[in-house]
Amino acid sequence: MRLVLFLCTGNYYRSRFAEELFNHRAPVECPGWQADSRGLAVDPGSNNVGPVAASTAAALAARGLAFERRLARKPLQAATSDFDDADHVVALKRSEHLPLFRERFPSWFAGAGAGRVEFWEVHDVDVARPEEALPQIEAEVGALMTRLARSR
Repeated sequence: MRLVLFLCTGNYYRSRFAEELFNHRAPVECPGWQADSRGLAVDPGSNNVGPVAASTAAALAARGLAFERRLARKPLQAATSDFDDADHVVALKRSEHLPLFRERFPSWFAGAGAGRVEFWEVHDVDVARPEEALPQIEAEVGALMTRLARSR
């Protein structure tokens, strides 16, 4: 099984939506692949309430996924081993996540890592409402799955 790793800042909203959506659709649309997600700067003191954003859980449910927010795992901080284990890495917003890569994982990113990360441009809630960002992630996930399925 090959692994795509989705990254956002807190592993609470965008990357979790991408992970769950990818894993739901992968058996049919992208066999042989599965997804995981991490945060580049998980902050336990942030304003995030619960294990995953309510908007993420609601959007997944609206798409027919059996996802229970209260049973979801807590956000996970990325580690170098996560990048090494992944076959494909996607960071959800270049301007937000590139500086975090360079600051927190300089040796990995300075090496072969820089060429292994695909950057999308999906804004967080400070710029775009979930009603805008989550459909954008859904479209990006679909396009990624098409590319990965063709690359077999």
